[in-house]
Amino acid sequence: MKKDDLVIRIAGEAGEGVQSTGQLVTQAAARAGYGVLTFYSPPAEIKGGPAVYQIRLSDHRLTTPGDDLDILIAFNQEGHDRNIRVLREGGLLIYDSAECVPEKNDSHRQVPLPFTEIAKSEIKFERAKNMVAVGAVSALFGLPTHHISQLITEKFSRKGEAVLSKNLAALQAGFRYVEEKVPERGEFILDVSKSEENSVIVVTGNQAISLGALAAGCTHIFGYPITPATDILEFLASELPKMGGDAVQAEDEISALGMVLGASFAGARALTATSGPGFSLMIETLGLATMAELPCVIVNVQRAGPSTGMPTRHEQGDLYIAVHGGHGESPRIVLAPVSVEDCFYQALQAFHFSEKFQTPVILLSDTALAVRNQSIARPDLSAIHPTERLRFIPGSQVGGPDHTYSRYRFTADGVSPMSAPGQAQGQYVATGLEHVERSSPSYSPETHMQMTEKRFRKLELAAKEAPPVERCGDPGSEIGIISWGSTFGVVQEAVAQAAEKGLSVEGIAPKLLWPIPDRQLRDFVERKRIVIVAEVNYTGQFAQLLQAHFGREFHRVNAYGGTPFKVSQMLQAIEGVCAHVGK
Repeated sequence: MKKDDLVIRIAGEAGEGVQSTGQLVTQAAARAGYGVLTFYSPPAEIKGGPAVYQIRLSDHRLTTPGDDLDILIAFNQEGHDRNIRVLREGGLLIYDSAECVPEKNDSHRQVPLPFTEIAKSEIKFERAKNMVAVGAVSALFGLPTHHISQLITEKFSRKGEAVLSKNLAALQAGFRYVEEKVPERGEFILDVSKSEENSVIVVTGNQAISLGALAAGCTHIFGYPITPATDILEFLASELPKMGGDAVQAEDEISALGMVLGASFAGARALTATSGPGFSLMIETLGLATMAELPCVIVNVQRAGPSTGMPTRHEQGDLYIAVHGGHGESPRIVLAPVSVEDCFYQALQAFHFSEKFQTPVILLSDTALAVRNQSIARPDLSAIHPTERLRFIPGSQVGGPDHTYSRYRFTADGVSPMSAPGQAQGQYVATGLEHVERSSPSYSPETHMQMTEKRFRKLELAAKEAPPVERCGDPGSEIGIISWGSTFGVVQEAVAQAAEKGLSVEGIAPKLLWPIPDRQLRDFVERKRIVIVAEVNYTGQFAQLLQAHFGREFHRVNAYGGTPFKVSQMLQAIEGVCAHVGK
């Protein structure tokens, strides 16, 4: 019987082709019409170290990379030993017989596949062992090799005919080997009767954020390399010059945000992308952006901390610092995408909010989203209309006996017309000092109160314009689950599995985390007898913010081991709460 859902993991050492193997299979599967979603766990070492690339393939939309494996491909002994425990009963282990000697185990099938030997003896090119593996994988689940052949040709044609032909030969050698040695593999072949080639793109979360920034009219990125956010800087460094923009690698994160503010002051749309340690360094400059009311977007791709922590591991531990980081009361907007596709749209939303409200916007992504490849619908760029900031028009917005421009003029919504350098009558000082409407410094209690209220009025409006929440499950349930970021995908699948067991649960995930989107969440919170808040941090950071806002208890479900939730973990939490409610 053919499957409609298949989970494959490739495990080995960084440098063996684990990632390239996984990426080729993923791209080819998407071209063939499969839904794909991946999980990649690179090592923290500069060279070498254990790496895994997990691919989930299906004929339907996917929200997680899957828990248990149908197929494990081990390039070496360590890859086998670290991952064999998650191979499901009845699954298939394929291993490089020159590098791995597995113990006999009747709970799964074992097939030795001499990747290295085939590459050496048959192809005469040892580095092509990963292409042998690609061919083997494509044969296992019935993927036509012409899709992968096209990708290999695109990738290696610039390196000359000799290199290209060796890689194509290695692909065919791996394909033939599986067809001959694994004749009974029907249970691993995907049913693609419902699938067809379609207009999708396969991107990571980092790439989706970059594309969203371009669609929003971003013309400048200033950054400093840091795992796992560097891909955003690299991607935009390649693409922005094609659109008349530019990218600058600054000397550190503080300078990067300073450059963003300078570009914003000059009238341009700019962003910076970083992770926890870099974001910590930006905090004082973030306060300057708030005080000077300069639009800016900061992407924080969260990783496990504190300090250097685990640079390549997953966590949602930066919500507190995103919301309240810095001295004084420094209002800012915090958004969090829930999927790779949503990374594109929340990048658009971040620029919309920052330009409209002239305030910093922090886009909280996470490692799981950042490095995950997923097939998504190609965005309709013709339907995107970037928001323009409220511009100063000379002669129409000046006041007082000397007709001086009031950059920080008090308005009902807290947003004041903003000039650009060189505009007639539009000169002002963008300062970190408290100031009056015309921007000159002031330390009077009245001024500080009025300006503080002005800055916070923007958040009140932002909460009313929150992007739509994501929902799943039964609206009539007594039990609800609130999640954010990539955790929502796990909640979706767990809620669906709970329903199959007769357990009624509803899930919701806001995209706007701060200010709290009261209109979106209050009805949900008040209708539920028990509300679970699931997040990947130890302290339950969003749960505590919600508890302070709504004044009720929330049941916290937390993971903090450096990996995303598994669906089985979330389902177990749901079952435990349902059992408690049933008593």
